[in-house]
Order: sequence, then C-alpha cells, then structure tokens
Amino acid sequence: MKYYISDLHLGHQNVLRHDSRPFQTLDEMHSEIIRRWNAAVSPEDEVYILGDYTWKRTVGDEVFSQLTGRKYLILGNHDKPSPLLRDTCIWIKDYAVIEDAGTIVVLSHYPIANWDGQYRGAVHLYGHVHNNPDAALFGQYLALLREHGIPAAAYNVGCMMPYMDYTPRTLAEITQSC
Repeated sequence: MKYYISDLHLGHQNVLRHDSRPFQTLDEMHSEIIRRWNAAVSPEDEVYILGDYTWKRTVGDEVFSQLTGRKYLILGNHDKPSPLLRDTCIWIKDYAVIEDAGTIVVLSHYPIANWDGQYRGAVHLYGHVHNNPDAALFGQYLALLREHGIPAAAYNVGCMMPYMDYTPRTLAEITQSC
C-alpha cells in the first residue's frame, strides 16, 4: 500500500500556533504523529513524505527511526536531510512521478498549476501551503479549472488538513475525502 503526507514540521514550535495544531507541546505532537502513522502504516507499506518533514534534524531523526514503512522524501523548502534520512529513505528527490494502482501521481512539495499527465488522469499531490490563504487561493484556481472543463485532480496532503488528521493516507482516502 502507498501512503502520502506532507508538512510534519517536526521540532518546529511555531507551527503549533501557525497551523492551529491541536497539540499543547511539540512532544505531544511528535508522540501523536508516531502513534497515528504506525497505526496506519505497516513495515511493508510505502510512505511518500512531500516535504517539510522536520524543522530540527535531531528531532526528525529521533521520530523517523520510530516510523514504520519504506519512506521516500520529496524535498521541501525546510528540508536539509540528515545522514540518517539519506541512508534510510529509499530515495530523496525534488519532484517525482509514480504510479499508484494504475493512477499516475505527480509528487511535489509545492502546488503546481499544470502538471504532467493532467489531461490523462494524473493526480497531483502537494503540500507547502498548509491551510493558509495560499491554500484557499490554489483551491479557487482548481475550481476554476474544473468549471472550464479542465481536469484538476490536485490534493493538499499537509498533515494539518482535516482529511489528513496527522496520519499518512492512501490515494483513495485522499481523493474520496475531498
């Protein structure tokens, strides 16, 4: 099974306030992310982390070693992978196109206005914009595309999104929740 998530921002104190995250402390957030991740993901599953995994490398490494699954990292603007991440991720890239149960999936930390395969059913997964005004504006753009008959299957997989709930999700879970 393949799972997706973005913008965990481990070790980033200000993200609790910035995203109105429902945690009192970073330790509480880290513990809950580990619990939810490991409840959803088995050791054989693949998890695609779409950037901004960690704010502090030491915290990221400590949490990373406790997360199940085979992990892939798409770099975000805050990511500076540690040796542990470089050694244990299957790969680390800026951008990727993969296949998930017959669907082409375009992975980027950043929302893309037009992506490879968009007119042939490709889905775009992204993060970066959290649940802030940029996310709302990109959502309006996608709605305009659809109104004009242009395919726009793009989804924000930021962990703070209500349908993500700080848990890696499958493509089916993501597309059915939005």
